[in-house]
Amino acid sequence: MPLPSSARALKKPRLDDEVRFLRSWIEKPLHMGAVMPSGKLLARTMAHYVDVNSDAPVVELGPGTGAITSALVERGVDPKRLVLVEYDPGFCALLRDRFPQAKVVQGDAYRLRDTLWNVLSAPASAVVSGLPLVTKPMLTRLRLIRDAFTALAPGAPFVQFTYAVVPPIPKSLPGVSTEASERIWMNLPPARVWVYRKD
Repeated sequence: MPLPSSARALKKPRLDDEVRFLRSWIEKPLHMGAVMPSGKLLARTMAHYVDVNSDAPVVELGPGTGAITSALVERGVDPKRLVLVEYDPGFCALLRDRFPQAKVVQGDAYRLRDTLWNVLSAPASAVVSGLPLVTKPMLTRLRLIRDAFTALAPGAPFVQFTYAVVPPIPKSLPGVSTEASERIWMNLPPARVWVYRKD
């Protein structure tokens, strides 16, 4: 039995996003955190760690087609607070279209200090990352979290998901507290959210 036209309309953006992701992954596999956009449950879990009552910016690294961005907005984050740092120009254009009130920054999140130096008007209340950290050397990961903590307000979270079994950044960093979500089995592939805060 064919789907009603309204159901087809809802499925089409998700399918289009999956095709965009797959195409980008084929072209540059190490720049993409995933072959497909984040699932809704994973995106909601990440958004759960963001303070919706703050007026401070929320920085998202590697938003892609905006799956996690949508979850942040659905949770109650004002789109005007969003600073979306995306490397791919095609995804940047898509994000500007989908989230016109957000500030979309085309730049390299792994050079976060340079990318954000004149963008934030106040310390961020959260940095939410969909970057493929486990594909990067440990020094690159540690530099990223150091730069993220520089951009964050004291005690604000750096939120990162990973498909790996081990944490993307060591749990034993001095002066940093770490927590992890349960494994999200409903995501393909299954994922876990890690949250880091500078003490």
